[in-house]
Order: sequence, then structure tokens, then C-alpha cells
Amino acid sequence: MMQYRTRIKVCGLTRLEDVHATAAAGADAIGLVFYPKSARCVSLEQARVLRQAMPALADVVALFVNAEPDHVRQVIEQVQPDILQFHGDESPDYCRQFGRRYMRAFRVGGPGLDTPENVRAACLEFPDASAWLFDSYSAGYGGSGRSFDFALLDVLRADQNARPVVLAGGLNAQSVADAMARLRPYAVDVSSGVEVSPGVKSPERVAEFIAAVGQADAAARSSC
Repeated sequence: MMQYRTRIKVCGLTRLEDVHATAAAGADAIGLVFYPKSARCVSLEQARVLRQAMPALADVVALFVNAEPDHVRQVIEQVQPDILQFHGDESPDYCRQFGRRYMRAFRVGGPGLDTPENVRAACLEFPDASAWLFDSYSAGYGGSGRSFDFALLDVLRADQNARPVVLAGGLNAQSVADAMARLRPYAVDVSSGVEVSPGVKSPERVAEFIAAVGQADAAARSSC
């Protein structure tokens, strides 16, 4: 029988009460955004407080978009994230220079990522990433609430060198089960799908989303 659990990351948290509620609901990780143009961006002071509120064995992910390296180092030093997430146009050398585990995000369907072959080629440039995260293309670098054509990942998923897949983009409690059945990702990443406004999470929606992921995992196990 299949023994597997899909990991869950809730991204774009800005409030202490949301960290407590998200951790209590059973999320594996939260994401803190350090992209100044995002409505979910947090300051270093905010991030330190939110990071300290996370319990043991739950990860904090620091998300950057084409950030100056010194800013990334400042966040590493002051916030001590467990994982870095690069969501812009960062090169492999850029991502590796910090000597930390990282996820590389790809905005699927955008320029250069509009065919299955192009998606595979782009991902394989980052063979040392801890995971490849797939989001929908938007000018705002994530948080759009839109999904993408999952068929664009078909060639990549068949590659023996593929890294763990983290699925984002348009997920919520109603859509996540179908997405999981289609792709069987290592993890799912939700932001706008559990919000009442950008950066403000709904504890009820977070709990519903996490429950939906658990139900989808249970259904997958029972079908094996």
C-alpha cells in the first residue's frame, strides 16, 4: 500500500496570528516574502517575529525575486530561514552562492517556459535545487490565483533526474485534489487560495485546504 503524504506550504504570511493558526492546522512550512513589490512583503523585523513563532520541525521559507545578494545574506543572518526560494530570473550560480538549500520557482506558461521541452530544459539547469516549484505566469511574480496547463510538466516528470515537484498557482481547498491526482507532487504551495486579502490568511480556509490535501492523499493510498 502506498505510504505517502504530500507536504504543504502556506506562503505569504504577514501576521503572527496566521503563523499560529497555520502551524496548528498542520502545515509543514510557511513562506515569508521579501519582494518589495508584493503586497505580502514583510520587513526584517516582521520576519524575525514570525520566524520565532514557528514550532520545531516546521520550516520557514524565504522568498526572493531578483534580490541583491547582500539583501539575501541579510535575511539569512537575521531571520535564519530553513530554505531559500528564488522566484525571479535567478541563474544557477546566483542560487548556489549562498550555500543554503533552495527551491527554484518557474512561472510556467511564460516566455521560454511555454512548451514541455522548454520547461524541462530550464529546470535541469538547477540539478542541485532541493525542489522545483511551478507557478503560473504573471507579471507580479506569483500570488495571482491562476493555474497553468499541467501538460507543460509531462516531459519533465518523466525525466529520471527530476527534482521533487512543488505545485503552486490557483490552488484552494476545492481545486487541490484534482491537481494532486493529476501530478502527484511532492508538495503543494498555497497563498491567495486561503486569504481574505493579500497577506491576511483565513484560519478556516487554511484548515480546509490542509484537510483537503489529507483527504486526497488518503484517496490515493486507497486506490493503490
